Amino acid sequence: MDENFLTVVDENGNEILCEIIFTFDSEDYKKSYVLYTPVETKDDDEEVEVLCSSFVPSKDGAIGQLMPIESDEEWEMVEEIFNTYLSNMDDEDFDDEEEDDHECGCGHHHHGDKDHDCECDHDHEDHECECGHKEK
Repeated sequence: MDENFLTVVDENGNEILCEIIFTFDSEDYKKSYVLYTPVETKDDDEEVEVLCSSFVPSKDGAIGQLMPIESDEEWEMVEEIFNTYLSNMDDEDFDDEEEDDHECGCGHHHHGDKDHDCECDHDHEDHECECGHKEK
């Protein structure tokens, strides 16, 4: 099995393939945690169900037996970690969009190109946009 996936057995004995979003350790609770989502419910147009469990790593470092999160305080810590993760993901997505598709000070619309033909009225052949892209 791929290390980015795990199989969860539900209360009816059904095996559910899940994709691991990320794992982390908590020094406060002396536990490891895994956030994961069922593969079959993963759809770009719908909300994704995110599940979390604590676990004891197996001897090879893989995720061993999953255990429920035991307290409200533990859930709050997990939610804080997950929200930080989401915030960082949103920042990365925004940074990628900014880098790949933006308008520089000369009014030229970039599409991830490092070099582009400048459409501004500068009277010199080579100059650098305010965004740092080299213009020809």
